[in-house]
Amino acid sequence: MDKLVIRGGTRLKGEVTISGAKNAAVALLPATLLVDGISTITNVPNISDVKIICTILEKLGANITWHTPNTITVDTTHIHSTTAPLDMTSKFRASYYLIGSLLGRCKEAVVGLPGGCNLGARPIDQHIKGFEALGANVEVSQGKISASAKKLVGTSIYLDIVSVGATINIMLASVLAEGTTIIENPAKEPHIVDVANFLNTMGADIRGAGTDIIKINGVSKLKGNATYSVVPDQIEAGTFMLSAVATKGDLIIKNCIPEHLDCLTAKIIEMGANVEANGDAIHVWTSQRPNKTNLKTQPYPGFPTDLQPQMGVCLAIANGTSIINEGIWESRFQYTAELNKMGAQITNQGKSAIFEGVDTLYGAPVEATDLRAGAALIIAGIAAKGETSLTNLIHIDRGYENIEEKFRKIGANIQRVTEEF
Repeated sequence: MDKLVIRGGTRLKGEVTISGAKNAAVALLPATLLVDGISTITNVPNISDVKIICTILEKLGANITWHTPNTITVDTTHIHSTTAPLDMTSKFRASYYLIGSLLGRCKEAVVGLPGGCNLGARPIDQHIKGFEALGANVEVSQGKISASAKKLVGTSIYLDIVSVGATINIMLASVLAEGTTIIENPAKEPHIVDVANFLNTMGADIRGAGTDIIKINGVSKLKGNATYSVVPDQIEAGTFMLSAVATKGDLIIKNCIPEHLDCLTAKIIEMGANVEANGDAIHVWTSQRPNKTNLKTQPYPGFPTDLQPQMGVCLAIANGTSIINEGIWESRFQYTAELNKMGAQITNQGKSAIFEGVDTLYGAPVEATDLRAGAALIIAGIAAKGETSLTNLIHIDRGYENIEEKFRKIGANIQRVTEEF
């Protein structure tokens, strides 16, 4: 079993380069199934979720070539199966994008119920609503989702709740459908725009991604032989921005899109730190303890739930009492119990948590309860006095590329250790 050993009390300083977006890559790779040909994708994050989806694509008949650790070619000319390995799809949430892609291209798909971080109820009813509106029959039984259609026909679909997954999945299923599909009340996250841009590069006709209405005019075929670069990861960028706040650090975060982080920038300034954007880089620096603040997580462009635990570390050591209201996932506060082991004073009340700021956190044995909680606990360990050992790294490796190496380069004392039993 691997663990991270962090010796804290370090002020982070230097430059860090952000990888491609995990949430975009795990949708772009299934989207290649819609292309009857070759797709080359650059700036791919080299993380475990990406490796799993590549293995699944190969089992479906795709030919994948890694040219560098972050550039791959996917040839989906000879897809021979529409049934994804159930044991593999159950390992991560984004496996449900295989349904929309296979249904769009082959008019049938069998995919295991998606897994991923345990953040509470994460229904896929809006996905199913969209597939059925397009003309598919969908059945959920025996741990899998089966979808089939004689043909898919464009229609208007109103999402009852703002859902990133459903928005992308309906886009995938409708790209090759007959006629026009309109998605009302869609999610607007940057990786939704990225998926639309990728598909348009391949010959799709998607308009309005990132706005209140997305319009997809169906086309007969997507052409291959195009190269596409994954958008920079706004969540990784935000993670390092908040690590500067928590450690009274001075960081330049490179290869990011500052506009994607406007809501975080506003909160960091409110907490008393300095933020300066310059092209594709953000400079964050401070020499003081964070000020208290309150926030509520919301769909983009609101404060992202995926940065809530990292913000929670800053508020745990802030000057005063802060409140976070979680507007997306009811189980997002699992990390607070781990922070309390380090001396934090956090009271969890369902979808809210009260943070009574303390002067200092202290190293302790803690466990990553999910992907973003793991990143938050790394920041806590770096900011704390003493030694922290962090286990259950499988969550962290799902979404962050070389995270301990990146932290080491900016001054953290962090090592990955393998324990044998």
